[in-house]
Amino acid sequence: MDQLSAMRVFVRVVETGNFTRAATTLGMPKTTVTNFVQSLEARLRTTLLNRTTRRVIVTTDGALYYERAVQILSELDELDSSLSNSQSQPSGRLRVEMAGAFADLVVIPALCDFYQRYPQIKLDIGVGDRLVDYVVENVDCALRGGTPGDQSLIARKVGEMTMKLCAAPFYIEKFGEPQEPEDLMRDHVAVGYLVAQSGRVMDLELQNSERSVEITPNYVLSVNDARSYVNAAIGGLGVAVAPGFMVEDALASGTLKPVLPGWTAKALPLYVVYPQRRHLSNKVRVFVDWLAKLMQTLPADRV
Repeated sequence: MDQLSAMRVFVRVVETGNFTRAATTLGMPKTTVTNFVQSLEARLRTTLLNRTTRRVIVTTDGALYYERAVQILSELDELDSSLSNSQSQPSGRLRVEMAGAFADLVVIPALCDFYQRYPQIKLDIGVGDRLVDYVVENVDCALRGGTPGDQSLIARKVGEMTMKLCAAPFYIEKFGEPQEPEDLMRDHVAVGYLVAQSGRVMDLELQNSERSVEITPNYVLSVNDARSYVNAAIGGLGVAVAPGFMVEDALASGTLKPVLPGWTAKALPLYVVYPQRRHLSNKVRVFVDWLAKLMQTLPADRV
């Protein structure tokens, strides 16, 4: 049995959901696909797929084998790509994690340019600010706001996000406007942003022409998603310190209003992080370079 071929066939069956679709996309008879999978199961002495009349169900062993197989095949494809001098046309699947708001409002609207440059890369974008197991989940890189704390990852800074201080008119009418940053620790509340990596609410770093302060604000609600964070502020649940690109429309419409005039929040650095590897794949390299250039083209007051 050609184990690599069997592995590729198995991966395609899992991704398409049944043997017939896998056979069609691979351009081979269904019986050949079935034989490859059966030979693989015999070699491994375990059941990878449970068959029904309409679809296949991946077993626990099958799911584990699939994750490792995808990683191995991806690394082999990258090795072949590097040895065939295909730097200008990298290919394969690229799994990226990033916050949903940044994906929706910044990255995805610009992706047509990326695909025009690199049409052979297939992007899988996972959204959220959660902790990621890069090896188990086969994640190539992640886009994260704030200085990375995990020393096992390589980090490249690709830009900074301008932060805006704002609150809903409802909140201001009910509680008034804070006059000093310290008011957010006494008579006012801020919406808390829960950092997945630390499990605690993010501190606020504010400055004016005379001093800078770092405070841990009072809050009645904390969330771990940027879009929920802004929606909580719009709902009047506290003062927000949010990236400019997320609140520009709300500020323009009056749904949110600026607060603490004269004070600015420290810009939030934006990093791409990825596991330490002896060979950085071409597809990761070109995506990170493209993202850095994208950040440079955006208006300074937007991100």
